[in-house]
Amino acid sequence: MKQNCWEFKKCGRQPRGVLSNQLGICPASTERALDGIHGGKNAGRACWAVAGTFCGGAIQGTEAQKQNNCWQCTFFQQVKKEEIRSDTGFSTTRLGMINVLKNMKRVS
Repeated sequence: MKQNCWEFKKCGRQPRGVLSNQLGICPASTERALDGIHGGKNAGRACWAVAGTFCGGAIQGTEAQKQNNCWQCTFFQQVKKEEIRSDTGFSTTRLGMINVLKNMKRVS
């Protein structure tokens, strides 16, 4: 089963997570526009494309600001490895992922 970022990182910031009351809910866990991309729930397998995620003990900025950190992340590398050979491929940008989701809806 494919893991979402909050499962992989065990951050507890998903809705009803153990740290969601203390630290807030991570926007990746609620970003519905990317639901289903790379086989994840909401943006759970595309957290690098969501502003304001909480990684490395600090709130991250925009997609462009956090790009270098995210591309070195073990979760990013795992998703890339799993998805690079999938039917839909691996997308690094939000726009690319939205286009993939649109194409998936057209086919279904």
